[in-house]
Amino acid sequence: MSNEQPDSKHAFKKDRYSRARGGNSRFLDVFCSACGEHVALYQKDGPGALLRMYLDRVFAPSALATLQYTCCSIRDVPNLECPKCHARIGIPMVYAPENRLAFRMVHGSFAKKISDGTYPRSD
Repeated sequence: MSNEQPDSKHAFKKDRYSRARGGNSRFLDVFCSACGEHVALYQKDGPGALLRMYLDRVFAPSALATLQYTCCSIRDVPNLECPKCHARIGIPMVYAPENRLAFRMVHGSFAKKISDGTYPRSD
């Protein structure tokens, strides 16, 4: 599947953003709705729908997780695409109230499932 550590379990990031959203965090596996391919392991903070995926909350795969360190501006961030069918799942944006790089999720292009934070997934 990838060159990630086998069954590496991630810990929640606890910072001002998670506290501002009530400390209610969970891991989500994000999948492409077109082909079912796993796209990302993401920490969702707070209630509500998944409208944005902040770059600093993406844990896997490593190509996506390192974008928070390698991309300084929105021009450097590529679209979030399915690694298998290349369907567009997210569009880079800057969330202005917090000045954070994120992907604006394309409604209907992804599915999500609550995860325990283990990557790669074992079905």
